[in-house]
Amino acid sequence: MFQSFEVTARPEQGPPRLDRLRAELQAEGLDGFLVPRADAHQGEYVSDHDARLAWLTGFTGSAGFCAALREVAGVFIDGRYRTQVKSQVADVYTPVPWPDVTLPDWLKQQLPDGGRVGFDPWLHTLAEVERWGEALTDSGIEMVQCANLVDRIWTDQPAPPMAPIKAHPLEFAGETAGDKCTRLAAELREAGHDAAVLTQPDSIMWLLNIRGADIPRNPVAHGFAVLHDDGRVDLFMAAQKLSDLGTHLDRHVTVHDPQAFLYALTQLSGRVRLDKTSAPQKVADALGDRAVPGDDPCALPKARKNAAEIAGSAAAHLRDGAALVELLAWLDNQPANSVTEIQVVRRLEELRRRDNALQDISFETIAGTGPNGAIMHYRVSEDTDSRLQDGHLLVLDSGGQYLDGTTDITRTIAIGQVGEEERAAFTRVLQGMINMSLLRWPRGLAGRDIEAVGRMPLWLAGQDFNHGLGHGVGAYLSVHEGPQRLSRLSTVPLEPGMILSNEPGYYREGAFGIRIENLIVVQDAPALPGSDAERQMLTWRTLTYVPIDRRLIVTDMLTSSQRKWLNTYHAEVREKIAPRVGKAANLWLDAATTPL
Repeated sequence: MFQSFEVTARPEQGPPRLDRLRAELQAEGLDGFLVPRADAHQGEYVSDHDARLAWLTGFTGSAGFCAALREVAGVFIDGRYRTQVKSQVADVYTPVPWPDVTLPDWLKQQLPDGGRVGFDPWLHTLAEVERWGEALTDSGIEMVQCANLVDRIWTDQPAPPMAPIKAHPLEFAGETAGDKCTRLAAELREAGHDAAVLTQPDSIMWLLNIRGADIPRNPVAHGFAVLHDDGRVDLFMAAQKLSDLGTHLDRHVTVHDPQAFLYALTQLSGRVRLDKTSAPQKVADALGDRAVPGDDPCALPKARKNAAEIAGSAAAHLRDGAALVELLAWLDNQPANSVTEIQVVRRLEELRRRDNALQDISFETIAGTGPNGAIMHYRVSEDTDSRLQDGHLLVLDSGGQYLDGTTDITRTIAIGQVGEEERAAFTRVLQGMINMSLLRWPRGLAGRDIEAVGRMPLWLAGQDFNHGLGHGVGAYLSVHEGPQRLSRLSTVPLEPGMILSNEPGYYREGAFGIRIENLIVVQDAPALPGSDAERQMLTWRTLTYVPIDRRLIVTDMLTSSQRKWLNTYHAEVREKIAPRVGKAANLWLDAATTPL
């Protein structure tokens, strides 16, 4: 089983650690200190060295922060984690529903007479700090840059990661690093920018066709870079990480010690592009007036997968689908109450490891049965491991990092005889997933313009779910990749080549959870027979091929087009996956893909 060594705190460790942090507040003359789940690169996942929020509070969700004041400590969490946080933090911490309640509003309530709240400028973006300033005007509350107070009290803090980097083969990248740098440099010149600062590791990995291992489950390495308008790149990364690359980094890339990064920024001239939404305040301070706000120049090109990246992802999904089918066939052969969540996780990871192209899983496998399935980002442990009981649903959300692509798939599985309420909710979720899969839309629309299509069947029943309908996915990179999303918050137009997840769900706390997820890629929509199209349309191509549990479908609830889509999908699953699995799995697959 792939191992995770994530730092965390047991609930009983929270109070003494908070007391030590408050002693530092007293010594610094501060009224509070912010502890985000973030590093200097603002990625979703952090290394053990940067897991300050988990170490202090015990909360291990992928988003959130703690505002530790002298009398109260708020843990800010979004809708995905409002159940999880209750079991992870001690009662000295107060869960705060975020972003319903913003940090400035909460601070004004807790510090009505004003105060000084410290923050580490490496761990908060320029945009974030600017928002605080605007919202706290005339409040008497001052946000103060300071040293990281958690680092002072974390005596056994792990060292920063130094995993070796490897070259990403051109056959999977589809474009040389030199060509990427030349192409993006031309865009900088056209925008009137002399350089761009890159602070996000996945951007640097994509640009230079390299992959790292500083973050569990994500093939990225920590570092910074400056892309100049002539195509040159200054890379600020520990030399020991690069020792296995040989001559992969050609003469247009110059490697520097990371400690030289801030000084190098002060020596840049002209207009330097900086992404305010991801660059640390510390970087903005070093650039001063030379900083020009603009998007990370790698973000959209990285999101628009080329033909080689799409082909690699499609191939990876077929092999990954075969592992899932083997797992589901095995699981259906186990009597109820005989298998635990951990056993399912281990079995699936063993099956994935049969593929030599697998480098890692793409995130910690979620296997939640019964009430555990209602925790959206549930992570099984020895303490919570539950048996799969008759009448329960199992939410199985998992993925793999393959050399040719990144996968992410969720299936909800019936254990024994499941109730009609669960089947009706499952069918609504399935209807939403199918509706999105069938969608055609005009070019130029963003995720916020179309994501309601995947929620509508649930809305009609007065139901919904507290996560986005879909996220972007990288090409052997981050399993959660921007800037595109299927979210009511996303304004980024969807373009051909973008890979996203399509994953509606439904969660009833203390009872059950449901989620169905396929990965899909944007493509130009073919003209409909006899149509007189006035606008260029886009549609989806499905990448994921694994059966959807027919036992949970209330067939009469499906429209004829939804039923046709499902039957066609299952026929394609059988055709593509059957040659890749064993005899027992083939027999199971035949039954699982029988037309409705």
